[in-house]
Amino acid sequence: MRLFTIILAAAALSISAGSPVKKLPEVTVKTLEGQTVKLNDIVARQKLTVISFWATWCAPCKKELTALMDYYEDWKAEYDVEIIAITIDDNRALPKVKPMVETKGWPFVILSDANQDLMRALNFQTVPQTFVIDQKGNIQYEHLGYNPGDEFELEDRLAELSGK
Repeated sequence: MRLFTIILAAAALSISAGSPVKKLPEVTVKTLEGQTVKLNDIVARQKLTVISFWATWCAPCKKELTALMDYYEDWKAEYDVEIIAITIDDNRALPKVKPMVETKGWPFVILSDANQDLMRALNFQTVPQTFVIDQKGNIQYEHLGYNPGDEFELEDRLAELSGK
């Protein structure tokens, strides 16, 4: 029993001693015009990047993107951040995306992960899912779901990562 406790404690220490840095995977996505792009080429390497996964059928997703829109210009000025919104709508629902984006007035880069390859590579199952990528392509923050006010937690992370 004592040996088991020692092994368990050692395992816990090794897990908490520092997990490896999680990098943004090398996966391609598409523009709304159907052009294939590498996400890593789109992510601004000299800026913080917020990536928000969403879908046209997801009410919390649309609320989150509308809330982020309200802060986007201030965050760009204050934290030098870019926001990329990636829809997971399948090819059948994809024609709804562009009109919705135009109606909502979302100023973000909008990309498509219709086959959900990036979603699988990042290992999550549902939207909204938000990530903050640092200037080196490291994932520094992940958040599942959206409740009003979550944007303030996101801003706190942006401030921390930008050193402000």
